[in-house]
Amino acid sequence: MKINKYTLLLLLFTLLLPGCYSFKGISIDPNISTFYVTLFDTFSNEAPPTLAQDFTEALRDKIRNESRLNLKDVDPDIDFTGNISSFRVTSEAPEPGETTSFNRLTITVAVDYVNNRDEDNKWKRNFSYFANFEASQNLLDIQEELIVSINTQIVEDIFNYSFTDW
Repeated sequence: MKINKYTLLLLLFTLLLPGCYSFKGISIDPNISTFYVTLFDTFSNEAPPTLAQDFTEALRDKIRNESRLNLKDVDPDIDFTGNISSFRVTSEAPEPGETTSFNRLTITVAVDYVNNRDEDNKWKRNFSYFANFEASQNLLDIQEELIVSINTQIVEDIFNYSFTDW
């Protein structure tokens, strides 16, 4: 089998491209090398007791695994603080006869972002996401699965808002 030089060049380019460029669009100042995520508080009485710890760890893991930043608890370049401000279940999609066909679990997280190297680069924002479940299901039976799904999306939103140009 004969391979021409253009095919070989295209093959090499395709193999080397992923190592040189990230399609995630991450944009972090080269002078920033560390971050810290302070343990989030829970301001919602309905939330499970481990929700804040689980959320904090998920955000730390996301930043640690998908950026070049190192976790540092003393004098970090970027600091995330915040709280779980809402954990609520609502009835949705009423059916005839005043029953509901599904319920919705919504979690809202208030985040404070501070770039300690650039005083003007800070923000406060709420991030919220929800998951629906059948009205016939007991929340306690599926709560952990729903929380993981919601946390994953909120963490992704926080990461993108903090580190991408999208």
